[in-house]
Amino acid sequence: MNYFIEALKKYAVFSGRARRKEYWMFSLFAAIIAIVLGVIGVVIKFPYLVIVFYLAILLPGVGVGIRRLHDTGRSGWWLFFGIIPIAGPITLLVFTCTDGKPGANQYGPNPKEVGGIPAHV
Repeated sequence: MNYFIEALKKYAVFSGRARRKEYWMFSLFAAIIAIVLGVIGVVIKFPYLVIVFYLAILLPGVGVGIRRLHDTGRSGWWLFFGIIPIAGPITLLVFTCTDGKPGANQYGPNPKEVGGIPAHV
């Protein structure tokens, strides 16, 4: 849950890098919360609750996606590749599952390294 909250704290931060764990934990908790809100929305007869939630996390989601692409050494503009049917989402899935580039790159220092020493978290 800490990764989800961290991404929310970086509400519209599109610079820097995000580890795979940060990206996927954000995605996991967003999906869990959406499912719970979907059930609650059906019970209270307001099915738009999930849409309101996804609109609220739109910028943090784009931000963490761009930072994840930065970690793999790619520009955040690759996120637009996802609108291409079939090939786009599959390509982005591969990119987000790929390990980040070791060491610093043009987008910042490696988030796995703390003071030059790889973190074992």
